Amino acid sequence: MATLPVFRWHLAPDGYATRRQLRSMGLRPGGQDVAAQLERPRRRRGPLVAYLYLVDQAKPMRPMTPAKWAALDKANAAQRICPECGQNAGYRIPASLGMCVPCADTGHQLAA
Repeated sequence: MATLPVFRWHLAPDGYATRRQLRSMGLRPGGQDVAAQLERPRRRRGPLVAYLYLVDQAKPMRPMTPAKWAALDKANAAQRICPECGQNAGYRIPASLGMCVPCADTGHQLAA
């Protein structure tokens, strides 16, 4: 099994990019394997690793279809409905609260 080339943080040669960098260029890895990795020096919690892909083998991002847009809109709408009062909060309900802010402020929280 071959090992991956390892580069120091911010010192990767041209032609390599992370997923986030590919996305900002309008590309995706497109099924290719990880080509290299970046490592930040050890700190308290150990090294930070980022995987790199070859830019020349990357493929263009797939466009969103109308069905995908509809599914995304439906999922976002479901996350705006408060389970306590049933109202559309107008924002995504925080998972830490589990309900809209007015319901959390009025004490509708479940007893522990």
